[in-house]
Amino acid sequence: MARIAMGSIGEASQPDCIRALIVEFIVTFLFVFAGVGSAMAANALLANTLVGLLAVAVAHALVVAVMISTGHISGGHLNPAVTLGLLLGGHITVVRSALYWIVQLLAASAASFLLTYLTGGLVTPIHTLASGVGYIQGVIWEIILTFSLLFTVYGTIVDPKKGALDGLGPLLTGFVVGANILAGGAFSGASMNPARSFGPALVAGDWTDHWVYWVGPLIGGGLAGFIYENFLIQRSHVPLPREEDGY
Repeated sequence: MARIAMGSIGEASQPDCIRALIVEFIVTFLFVFAGVGSAMAANALLANTLVGLLAVAVAHALVVAVMISTGHISGGHLNPAVTLGLLLGGHITVVRSALYWIVQLLAASAASFLLTYLTGGLVTPIHTLASGVGYIQGVIWEIILTFSLLFTVYGTIVDPKKGALDGLGPLLTGFVVGANILAGGAFSGASMNPARSFGPALVAGDWTDHWVYWVGPLIGGGLAGFIYENFLIQRSHVPLPREEDGY
């Protein structure tokens, strides 16, 4: 079984942790800025059309791939569900995970507030369930979509035996995010990321269905991390990596 390390409060003052938190803030900010910005543009120009959904999916796929790559110092999590999945796999301490969550939520909020200002007060679209989609259905959608995201992260980035996929992890993770938005965007919104949902909800002051985008992604991400690390990865020990090593 993977070892979950508690860590210590002293981590917050360590130079490598401070550097990682700064990078995590930057890459999460840029991810949410591009993701929410693309949704705002799609709403304004392509109002609820398939082309609009495709534009949002492509934007998220591209920015996820790039931000994971450029955020190698922190690991480029961008997402509390990813952080939880890596925590349950023993790749990050509990203390550092909590710090990452705080930074991710702050970055998502800052990006969403800035977008509202830069767009002249355009409505910030939030994640909500589509008409006819119930709470249980929405949670299951988010569990499955986030499970596939974390499964991809583990299979293409974390697993030391990724073979020919080595180096392609960020791009492939971006692809699965884009595919999941195309599959689930019209039903649950395909958040897969509590921070991505939190920022717009805070700015809009609209918390409709918001709990779904915490429960679903955290269950899906946690399950994927636990299952892949404990039953699929083959190695003699699971050391906590240096932050410079990414995931």
